[in-house]
Amino acid sequence: MKRTFSALLVCASLLVVGPPAVAVAPSSAPSEASDLVPGLPRESARPAASPDGAQRPHIEYVPRSEVVPHGLRAAACSRTTGPYQRQTERYLRRDVDGRQSQGDCRAIRRFQQAHRIAPATGFAGPVTGAMVRLMRAKKDPNRAGHCPDRAERTACVDLNRQLMWVQQNGRVIFDPVTIRSGAPTMETRTGMYRIYLRHRRHISNLYHTAMPYAQFFDRGEALHGVYEDIFSGPGSHGCVNLTMTDARRVWDVLKKGDIVYVWGRKPGV
Repeated sequence: MKRTFSALLVCASLLVVGPPAVAVAPSSAPSEASDLVPGLPRESARPAASPDGAQRPHIEYVPRSEVVPHGLRAAACSRTTGPYQRQTERYLRRDVDGRQSQGDCRAIRRFQQAHRIAPATGFAGPVTGAMVRLMRAKKDPNRAGHCPDRAERTACVDLNRQLMWVQQNGRVIFDPVTIRSGAPTMETRTGMYRIYLRHRRHISNLYHTAMPYAQFFDRGEALHGVYEDIFSGPGSHGCVNLTMTDARRVWDVLKKGDIVYVWGRKPGV
């Protein structure tokens, strides 16, 4: 499906918010990620980084029966096995059996609270799984060697893990951060590119959507910040979305002419 250049300049997210429910139902079978909904209601899922700099939680996706109605009361500890149960158990050095237990839940809740994931019910959903991937990548993000080792600054965009970092001469100069790449039918294109345009306060010319700290690298696709939660919605219109904090930081690292290398495929695309 062809996209016009102007359409590519718009890379805002497509939010998906489901209706809340109230009961917490136990389940021994792992939940499917496609069946999950935001764990807090619409009024709680406000932008993660507002213009005044206030930080808000990352909203986890949970079974409909485990949505916290108003985000005001303490949520019960989930007895449901999440789709990222094994990965989370392994990272937290729990017994890796892929089944939720009270001990698992307490450990996962502590991890969620430490990383601003809400509701912190211990359900190992996609946001918790993404945070586990990020933390595991911190030590050596290019361990698999997918991103080329060059003397030039290279922004490494890993669609498989939804991560980005910058390296130069075999050394990481900007630690890995979470990204949000293109949604289905609007996948971020893979390949090696160079940043050809930078605009700190860019506004898309089609939808008039803000693209702060935009660094364009391929026919309208850019690295840029978003005000909403980086984990919300199915993805961008092709751009590589970053949190506002990360977009601001990487703006100071990259320059026009630097390399952007993109590989892999977004899970579920």
